[in-house]
Amino acid sequence: MRPPADFDVLAPPFPRQAEWVNVATLRMDQQRGRPVLVEFWDFCRVNSLRTLPYLKAWHERYADAGLRVVGIHSGGFEVSRDPEAVRAAVARLGIAYPVLIDSELESWDMYGVQGWPSRYLWDGEQRLVDFHVGEGGYVEAEQAIQALLGVEREPLAPVRPEDAPGALLQAQTEDQPGAYSGPYEAGSVWAVLSGTGRVIANGIEVAVDHPGVYPLVEHERHAAGVLDLQIGDGVTCHATCFTPGIS
Repeated sequence: MRPPADFDVLAPPFPRQAEWVNVATLRMDQQRGRPVLVEFWDFCRVNSLRTLPYLKAWHERYADAGLRVVGIHSGGFEVSRDPEAVRAAVARLGIAYPVLIDSELESWDMYGVQGWPSRYLWDGEQRLVDFHVGEGGYVEAEQAIQALLGVEREPLAPVRPEDAPGALLQAQTEDQPGAYSGPYEAGSVWAVLSGTGRVIANGIEVAVDHPGVYPLVEHERHAAGVLDLQIGDGVTCHATCFTPGIS
């Protein structure tokens, strides 16, 4: 989404005392002259993980052309605000670009973020040229990146069918706090888990060995189902989440 032409928004600075992963430190004012793509994310939010392949690919495709990709990790769960857990997640997920650990939500508040993920594209003068909240908008974001860099390439192919422009999606069941069992409608079912042990979802065992969001049930398309979720000893379920599927 592009801001109105007469709506001039300048990039907030990065907190000076922030911890970083993959880089010693970064200052926003020192990025002047190059586009900067900032995405707020949380390794315990399935929507963040579903946008991650695009961020990683854009970093690989456009870093040499001048794009700086920065992830700001603002944990929405207590377990995802632990800096060591963030560092482990960055390594586990294979993220190579800089990640700011925003455990106190300082950057989140400075930006006025409303939800995960939230993506902001700043030009070389550090003015906002494109932003998006939630999943989707990938082609538009990549085209905006190319326009700033002065390059032209075929945009990334959709990672999943529901990412395709014009895909018809049905509304999924709302996320539920804690462990949920019962009817649902969705393309997939996930759980935010921590600890060490196992859970059983509809008779299928899922091993838990790190904090994060785990897939429980996956459908090819939007489907109605009933979830039977059993949480084993040593595991905490913080939320049960649902993602959309194509109609």
